[in-house]
Amino acid sequence: MENEPTTAQPYLRVTDLRVGFDTSDGPLRAVDGVSFTVAAGRTLGIVGESGSGKSVTSLAILGLHDPRRTTVSGEILLGGRQLVGRPDEELRRLRGREMAMIFQDPLSALHPYYTVGKQIAEAYRLHHRQASRRAARQRAVDLLGRVGIPQPARRVDQYPHEFSGGMRQRAMIAMALANDPQLLIADEPTTALDVTVQAQILDLLADLQAEFGSAIILITHDLGVVGQVADDILVMYGGRAVEYGSTARVLREPQHPYTWGLLASVPSLHGPAEAELLPISGNPPSLLALPPGCAFHPRCRYAARNGDRCPTEVPALRAAGAGGQQVACHLDEADRAHLGPGTAAAVGRQS
Repeated sequence: MENEPTTAQPYLRVTDLRVGFDTSDGPLRAVDGVSFTVAAGRTLGIVGESGSGKSVTSLAILGLHDPRRTTVSGEILLGGRQLVGRPDEELRRLRGREMAMIFQDPLSALHPYYTVGKQIAEAYRLHHRQASRRAARQRAVDLLGRVGIPQPARRVDQYPHEFSGGMRQRAMIAMALANDPQLLIADEPTTALDVTVQAQILDLLADLQAEFGSAIILITHDLGVVGQVADDILVMYGGRAVEYGSTARVLREPQHPYTWGLLASVPSLHGPAEAELLPISGNPPSLLALPPGCAFHPRCRYAARNGDRCPTEVPALRAAGAGGQQVACHLDEADRAHLGPGTAAAVGRQS
């Protein structure tokens, strides 16, 4: 379904997710009422600047937040099973087998004192305790070969520092796939990689998804990356969802001023060579002191068009147009049609 987010029989359904932390500076609401779905064989891209709540959302799904200082509420259904409130022991059994994560920095995620093969084999044996060490090692060799690492039978005995950045990321993907999880979360998997390796990693994820039929969540700040591989896009700002829809719809007809700004800051091969990038003015808000009303209103050049609604009233996520797209913005449909798709670059000129 090109023109609407996938909702039919989703493998993952997140409803009204809220994540808060107790900090020395006071309570921090990192995720505030986020909802989305991901079906098997589909990819959801979660996009936003640092501090928007992307990674916090993914860690909540995996149950990796410290329950002593974190409050998680809402509903997270994985294959129909509620994850919020489950004992940590049950979540550990699901992690790796049912859901897995590719972390942003493989050099810090991989243990420096153990070979890459040993770490993959350990992840496999954790859920296949009857498997022999030899079988687990062969599984590691097979997975390294599957993710495109040359000479896997030799490299299985090498340490993370002996791998290049792209090879370490491939090894992290192999580890995540050790138990054929149905949900794969990739948190900035191409950060710090050159564009050639980045394209290879994204192609690899697409190929593996076609092979395993997994649901994938791709977390990134780059709409260009999401446009290559995602079926649906969730745009987050200040811990909230501000736009949600199919990738084709969001990129072709963006509805939120923040999305317009993100698109205006992406380099284009089709525009003038001398054209400048147009960043969104200002900085993302602190989650400890979010602006009242729409969190984006201090950076939005259109906030004054709605009287005092933007600085006082939090906009609800509601349908925008006929394609199933949703947007949280006080601008009415006529204003968005007039101001948005054709003038996205203008958002970057407000400074």
